[in-house]
Amino acid sequence: MKFFSLVASNLKRKKVRTLLTILSIFVAFFLFGLLCALKKALDGGVSVAGADRLITRHKVSIIQMMPVSYRNRIASMPGVSGIASQSWFGGIYQDPSNFFATLAVDPEPFLELYPEFVLPADQKATWLKTRTGAIVGRATAERFKWKVGDRIPLQSPIWQREDGGHAWEFDLVGIYDAGKKGTDTTQFFLHYDYYDEGRAFAKGQIGWFTVRIADPAQAAQIAARIDREFANSPTETKTEPEGAFAAGFAQQVGDIGLIVTGIMSAVFFTILLVAGNTIAQGVRERVEEIGVLKAVGFPNGLVLGLVLAESCLIAALGGLVGLGLAWLATMGGSPVPGLLPVFFIPSKDILLGIVLVLALGLLTGLLPALQAMRLGVADALRRQT
Repeated sequence: MKFFSLVASNLKRKKVRTLLTILSIFVAFFLFGLLCALKKALDGGVSVAGADRLITRHKVSIIQMMPVSYRNRIASMPGVSGIASQSWFGGIYQDPSNFFATLAVDPEPFLELYPEFVLPADQKATWLKTRTGAIVGRATAERFKWKVGDRIPLQSPIWQREDGGHAWEFDLVGIYDAGKKGTDTTQFFLHYDYYDEGRAFAKGQIGWFTVRIADPAQAAQIAARIDREFANSPTETKTEPEGAFAAGFAQQVGDIGLIVTGIMSAVFFTILLVAGNTIAQGVRERVEEIGVLKAVGFPNGLVLGLVLAESCLIAALGGLVGLGLAWLATMGGSPVPGLLPVFFIPSKDILLGIVLVLALGLLTGLLPALQAMRLGVADALRRQT
């Protein structure tokens, strides 16, 4: 600590240059944090997917529907321990910008298959017996200031009612919380029976089935068995693990992991060059001072450490502040909750960011530090600054 003032004074020598270097590192790590949150948002379904859950959908596309009668045939297959249907409703509340995932489900088996959706027992009982009942995640309830007992009107651009309208009304009977981190608490769930009876077309059709299996090790065999059951039928199926199903949605947007890696590699290399040049230039400007330090007894190792400390301090001032502000920015949740319901920087990415800050500081300062360490006293004192 006694040498900190010496390191700090060196940073003040060229204030504008130091400030611009810190700012460039700040921007890089602020961007890193936001990209990590974006990646987490798009991969969120993968991280919370159950190993014991399969998704059975139409072979052609997820937007193609399947007969609800498939449910009993799948449920009777060996290795299947539970099944629930889900159908995309596409709800909008008051304004098109107020969009969030809205799904028609089989309430009781759905809650059994997804224990991460935590609903109080009394609210669960009410939902099961209320035909027009619906439950919603805590995040969406707080967003619109909904409470249990409210009558919620939603518009569906997809599903027209038998009376010709697109307006649907639901009784909010429950608000669920996340049973584990990463669980989406923006979704809205309604009774499949109410939705199927009220819509004008596609009656008796569902979007996909969630299938629970007794032994996750048998997932591939059970998936193949389900698809064989409906092979050569008018509605063939594709069955895959829930994680693969969720990953497929993310890949429709793009390989965010590859994008993040590519951007950060380019940015890191650029900042490495910029910061390295800044530190090297600062060392060249202080050749005589380094010579004086050595002349009064500063060992080579200490000179090496001082230069590395300077580079690490620059990296920390920019990188840690940028990472910290990105973390604070994501604490408030998603800027577009309807599209990115889960939006935060995972702890492992925070740790990775800290490691990258340290690596940046060491790499940018290593070459200038070695040059300063190897500098002879006589040569340093003869040079002009």
